[in-house]
Amino acid sequence: MKDIIVIVGPTGIGKTKLSIELAKRLDCEIINGDSVSIYKRLDIGSAKPTVDEREGIPHHLIDIRDVNEDYTVFDYQKDVREKIKDITKRGKRIIIVGGTGLYIKAALYDYNFKEGTTYNEYNDLSNEEILSKIKEYNVLKLPELNNRKRLVRLLNKLENNEEITYGKDKLLYNINVIGLTVDRDILYDRINKRVDIMVKNGLLDEINSLKDYYNDSRILNSGIGYKEFYDYLFNNKSLDDCLEEIKLNSRRFAKRQYTFFKNQFNTNWFNVNLNNFDETVDEVMNYIKDEDSKK
Repeated sequence: MKDIIVIVGPTGIGKTKLSIELAKRLDCEIINGDSVSIYKRLDIGSAKPTVDEREGIPHHLIDIRDVNEDYTVFDYQKDVREKIKDITKRGKRIIIVGGTGLYIKAALYDYNFKEGTTYNEYNDLSNEEILSKIKEYNVLKLPELNNRKRLVRLLNKLENNEEITYGKDKLLYNINVIGLTVDRDILYDRINKRVDIMVKNGLLDEINSLKDYYNDSRILNSGIGYKEFYDYLFNNKSLDDCLEEIKLNSRRFAKRQYTFFKNQFNTNWFNVNLNNFDETVDEVMNYIKDEDSKK
């Protein structure tokens, strides 16, 4: 089996567009690696690729749950591994694309989850607050305060009553990780403008159609681009304040994504040419061909 191509990077940088162009050239099927795109009706706020944007390329694990249903990292791990088997049997190559690093790593490495395992980003907690919660479990080996990734993962393990291990994670598949990057100021500007474009494309109509689900939906209360609207819908928060919060949370999330993908994968980074994206596609394509020729 040829390497599974994994396309990662911060929100709003062009991962979806790259995945579709590579899939057309390499005869691939795409597995979604975004935890929000799993849900039906969460289209605009998740920047989910439309049917037209998919250009006939098979996409898996998109629109497979209703917003009032839970879908855990355990579920994702199981589903991705089943998709890998199925796609491989049919002689197709695989691209996994998305920005939910923990989900992607859980699928490709030997993470051991129990059924019903949930995952929380703890976006509302500081590192100090997360560490304080960890200390309540009398853990023998505490992570460094500035290592948010380890803090978040450990607290999730503790809250899910998982076994705590300190060994290195084992990779289960041959993978080639492509990371997209761009100057940080340019990225943040793109993120801000993308939120404004989402509003023009009907984000408020999408949110209003979901209002009745907010009290029972975990994803609506945790996904960036949706959770911020709770106070707008129910507590008279202004729309402008809501949108500014989305932009801020998205920028912070992008920063955490960079940290995760730099530290957790052997990522090959490519600077995106925003003026001529085809050049970026060609550059990545040539790199993949060179790597394939070495096998």
